[in-house]
Amino acid sequence: MKSTDAVKSNFSLENQGITGVANQYWNLNTPQLYEEAIRRGEGQIAKDGPLVVKTGKHTGRSANDKFTVRDETTENTVWWGDVNRDISSEQFDAIHNTFLEHIKEKDVFVQDLWGGSDPDHRVAVRTIGEYAWHSLFCRTMLVRPEIEELADFKPQFTIINLPSFKADPATMGTRSETVIAVNFAKGLVLIGGTEYAGENKKSVFSILNYLLPEKGIMPMHCSANIGPEGDVAIFFGLSGTGKTTLSADSTRTLIGDDEHGWSDESVFNFEGGCYAKMIRLSEEAEPEIYATTRKYGTILENVVMDEVTRELDLDDNTLAENTRGAYPIDFIPNTSEHNRGGLPKNIIMLTADAFGVLPPIARLTPEQAMYHFLSGYTAKVAGTEIGVKEPQATFSTCFGAPFMPRHPSVYGNLLRKKIAEGGVNCWLVNTGWTGGEYGTGNRMPIKATRALLHAALDGSLNNAPMRVDPYFGFEVPTEVPGVDTGILNPRDTWADKDAYDAKAEYLVGLFVDNFKTFIDHVDDQVKTAGPKAS
Repeated sequence: MKSTDAVKSNFSLENQGITGVANQYWNLNTPQLYEEAIRRGEGQIAKDGPLVVKTGKHTGRSANDKFTVRDETTENTVWWGDVNRDISSEQFDAIHNTFLEHIKEKDVFVQDLWGGSDPDHRVAVRTIGEYAWHSLFCRTMLVRPEIEELADFKPQFTIINLPSFKADPATMGTRSETVIAVNFAKGLVLIGGTEYAGENKKSVFSILNYLLPEKGIMPMHCSANIGPEGDVAIFFGLSGTGKTTLSADSTRTLIGDDEHGWSDESVFNFEGGCYAKMIRLSEEAEPEIYATTRKYGTILENVVMDEVTRELDLDDNTLAENTRGAYPIDFIPNTSEHNRGGLPKNIIMLTADAFGVLPPIARLTPEQAMYHFLSGYTAKVAGTEIGVKEPQATFSTCFGAPFMPRHPSVYGNLLRKKIAEGGVNCWLVNTGWTGGEYGTGNRMPIKATRALLHAALDGSLNNAPMRVDPYFGFEVPTEVPGVDTGILNPRDTWADKDAYDAKAEYLVGLFVDNFKTFIDHVDDQVKTAGPKAS
């Protein structure tokens, strides 16, 4: 049996009931995992060094195949429903036992890692899988222990990822051959039937989202950075709204691009890497991220590559629209040394409004911030999914519903409390469309978005003249130095003003209908903080 005993934990696989595997590869480093991935035919090396892999039919998360064990631990703490589907302990054990049989005689790659950069609040996570490139992904995306910590490393949670496993819906109670099953009491996650590596990192995110609120720590699906004066900014947003792009700002220090905790002392990254969308990545608009596609150590998922020249085509969506790149956070210049910063001064809530209704920036009260946090609005555009022919509203509570095990009000109330205690400024930023909805208008100019963000973060926007939006009730600046005033009022950018009013009323109605889910869980101040249907 092969193993890298120098960095192997004393808490063995046998201690976890895993026996009969062929070879164990413990805590291999990046060059070793590159070699194993290439030797096994798991990927190819592109020009300049990134590892290019394909994830098969699953090019994104399988949200409908995720289940959580319903037992004494979770019965009254998990928000059960469409997001958090339940299975019994017996069902989980049956899947687990089948996993233990399936893994026998296979080579396995083990990584012992931290979920969380703050030593006081991190979780010890072990990942066990059959792909070398998955092991490299986990090593890239989570936080690596010091070498001297590995011998005594004992996982609080273990993720077993077997893409070759096929679940049996008839006997296991799954929806398909794919399964992601979480057992909080046993500290165990089982992932089978999917090669999409993002399931690993989102499983750790779900774990921290479950554990940290009990400690008074706000877990967040957000990016975060630090200004020249030490001021921390948090960027909430769903996929495609600009979290990664806008937080990678050369004038500010990056804490992280996707997952963070907000304790009484700091904002800290859950991860040690970044996971950015690569499709149609622009060297001009996103130079820091673009540069990572030319680096050894970056993993590129479903990015099209010329087999002869090994040149990448970031515009080609033949394999997937959701092409991704995973890379160490220090590949971005000017990153935080310890992946941590102080307490936040500004919160930015990003939305890509494909209806062209929302202004490019608006100031929110704490109650409005909670309302929009619980709403988690963005919009899909035509062509992103089969059957989507016109803009389609998406509401994902807390800007990350699939990863939030507890009721949204737990996170919403925690956010509101921390905003009030810290006197944090809150802003809603639309990175979507202006001058009309998708198909008629244009995408919000990123230069204007960056200028408005800089004004918000340096404090000058607080002194700008404001108007109250008649539909949403928040404050909108009427003039900002360096920004075309014509873009600040979305109604003025539409050629047909009546069409704008009709679309605004339509969007207001969607917000109101969506928020009915939360009415019984918020106070009157939050109830009246949102838009009102006429």
